[in-house]
Amino acid sequence: METRHLCIRVFGRVQGVAFRHYTRQKALSLGLTGFVKNLADGSVYIEASGGREAIALFTDWCRQGPPAARVQHLRSEEIRSPGLDHFSIR
Repeated sequence: METRHLCIRVFGRVQGVAFRHYTRQKALSLGLTGFVKNLADGSVYIEASGGREAIALFTDWCRQGPPAARVQHLRSEEIRSPGLDHFSIR
């Protein structure tokens, strides 16, 4: 299985809507490792690692986010493996 490692920035109304909580749940359901955290500019930063299909499903989910979120846009890029063994909220 080919593993992909992405960093994702999500912009819009993504803080104060449980985005990090739902992101962690989705990542765990897909068997991904990594982390999610809020940034001072109001965006959410995610690093995620996993199989190609799981990463694709996760990225698609991030474009929508949880029900109360309003995602305006998303940026993602391949990164080196963060070497994490779980998915956490920071």
